[in-house]
Amino acid sequence: MDMGTGKTRTAIELVSRRAHRVWNVVWFCPVSLKETIAAEIRKHTDSIPDDICVWDDKITAETVPCAFWHIVGIESMSASKRVIFTALRVIGEFTFVIVDESSYIKGHRSARTSWITDAAAKARYRLILTGTPISQGVVDLFAQFRFLDWRILGYRSFYSFAHNHLEYSEKYPGLIVRAHNTEWLAAKINPYVYQVAKNECLTLPSKLYSCRSFRMTDEQRDLYEFAKNEFLFELDGDSFDSITIFRLFGILQQIVSGFWGRKNRMGAGILEVEHRRVSTLLNVIEQIPESEKIIIWAKFRYDIRSISDALRSEFGDESTAFFYGDISEKNRNKEIVKFAEKARFFLATPSCGGHGLTLNEASNVVFYNNGFKYAERLQAEDRNHRIGQRKKVLYVDLCCEKSIDDRIMSALAKKGNVVDEFKREVDKVKGKKSAIETLIRGL
Repeated sequence: MDMGTGKTRTAIELVSRRAHRVWNVVWFCPVSLKETIAAEIRKHTDSIPDDICVWDDKITAETVPCAFWHIVGIESMSASKRVIFTALRVIGEFTFVIVDESSYIKGHRSARTSWITDAAAKARYRLILTGTPISQGVVDLFAQFRFLDWRILGYRSFYSFAHNHLEYSEKYPGLIVRAHNTEWLAAKINPYVYQVAKNECLTLPSKLYSCRSFRMTDEQRDLYEFAKNEFLFELDGDSFDSITIFRLFGILQQIVSGFWGRKNRMGAGILEVEHRRVSTLLNVIEQIPESEKIIIWAKFRYDIRSISDALRSEFGDESTAFFYGDISEKNRNKEIVKFAEKARFFLATPSCGGHGLTLNEASNVVFYNNGFKYAERLQAEDRNHRIGQRKKVLYVDLCCEKSIDDRIMSALAKKGNVVDEFKREVDKVKGKKSAIETLIRGL
């Protein structure tokens, strides 16, 4: 179901209609969403507090209460043996297991995918919820449907699946270049999928887009060109793969955001450079009425600190609610409440806050910078373009002229992945180091 169309409510209703058949529910979701899910269950059911157990850092197989609803962080299923053992004990034949944001278990090799799949195997009822089931191609389907039941696709192992449906590059091991028999896959999963698009069930206000451009400072431009030259000097043309491109793009994006986290002879450190990104953000904010709330998405922790300092200086300490990796799980829900009640700004990273949150209090969104994947961008956009939003939503992108930002925005406009797009350009001239050098200098 598209983001904002009511996946959580639908799952709660499915459980309610099977309540006489199940003993308990184990709801796996991103750690940042645990309190949100608990609040939704309380809102839509007559559950008493003891019916809902949100697993924390103290839960063990011995202390876990006999609750009906158990809400568990997906990430914990790879990071904590304590949580894994507790899940194995709680899940039984008559458990209803839900994986919310199932793209978190699309990696067939990941530890959390294996543990969640194995733990849920004995449960009669299994459900996955997602708005973006396929972000990188049909390869994403295997692990998600294996969690439900391997018989849906008919493959017990990923290697059997890959042999029949994936074609890999001969030159770059692990790089998928083509998918086969996709219509057959679609037919296999069709009986097990319920799909809803926004335009089928909602009449939402339109999305409006704007781009605010700025230029690098002279010092910033010098560092930007230096980074490309250093990269070219170290480049081995035969090993220019997606990981290498990702590293290069990350460096260039850091520089246009005012810093470079690089290693030198003295170890790791952050090199700061004068830039105009924060001032451009403040100019955008000035043009939005003071009575309107604003969501600000930023990619790096350094960005969060820079923006936070500027907002506190300009608008006061209580002006901003935060949602990113350094905010503890316990305090994240407090920050959501703070934004709803008094804070004007919600400052977050898409990797942490881009899933599951409802932020309809704001109709203005600023992307301080962007990630490389369209799916991640769409997730962030739809935090406040969902059921309950009554205003047109304005999305403003800050874009540094003649930089990596241009290429990122171009790829997102085409609903693509900027790294994959650049890799395809490189593949067209593979073996020609001068042509690859030209492509890099043009970034």
